[in-house]
Formats: sequence, structure tokens, C-alpha cells
Amino acid sequence: MAGLLLPEAPKVLGNYQPYVIRNGIGVISGQFPIQGGKLLYQGKIGEELSISDAKHAIEIATLNVLSQLSNASNGFADLDGILRMDAYIASGHGFDRHAEVVDVASNLLMAALGNKGCHARSAIGVPQLPLNSSIELVVSFSIIP
Repeated sequence: MAGLLLPEAPKVLGNYQPYVIRNGIGVISGQFPIQGGKLLYQGKIGEELSISDAKHAIEIATLNVLSQLSNASNGFADLDGILRMDAYIASGHGFDRHAEVVDVASNLLMAALGNKGCHARSAIGVPQLPLNSSIELVVSFSIIP
């Protein structure tokens, strides 16, 4: 997998599962820029945080997605491919560079997984995310039958 060293998948922050698979389709619960058990990059992009901060935050969240995906797919052996990524960005007033930030996640998924990393996506600006996180990623995928 492109020589990436994946972090340990973060623990869930509430009463839900880190991922669920049914009938060959899976969804990874929202992943934040958590590293070493700490939530990094809290605040709104374009206000407290810069575009550079946003790109680093989404990279960390994407690595967490890949860790959860590895757990869900037998170390990627059973992965058929990523289907969709929904990227939520806590956006300050007037921030409109969502696609540029989310490209970091898309590029990392495709670099790590090749064609299996290709996906549809949404880049969604929101006023607030849980725990004041700047980024949250939700990813759906398919498993080889």
C-alpha cells in the first residue's frame, strides 16, 4: 500500500461502531484529525486555521480512514474499492476552497490504494463539527464477495 505507515485506528467517541459492513457495502464512521489520541486542528478554516492547517488536518483524518479501512477489509485484502467520501469542513465566513482541501484526501486515497481508491465525493462546508474539529471524513466502500 504505497509504503504508508498507518496509525492505530482511533477509538470511537460515542455509542457507535468504527465501521459497519452489510451485504458487501461498508461505511466508515466519521474520522477526525486525531493523532496519538489527541484531536488536532480545532476551529474553523479561514478563521482560526489556515488552508495549510486544513490540508494537514485532512491528511491525518485520511490516514485514520485508511486505518479503519484496513481493519474492515482484512488488511485491504478483501477491499473491492472506495465508493464515496463525504468531507465536512468547519468553514469560516467566506471560505470557499473546500475542493482544494478535499483533493488532499482524494489524492492520498488514490496513492495508497491505486484504482481501488477512486471514489465519488462531496465537499461540504459546515459552521461547526463535533468537538470543534476542523475536518470530518465519512467513507463508504465495497468488499469483494
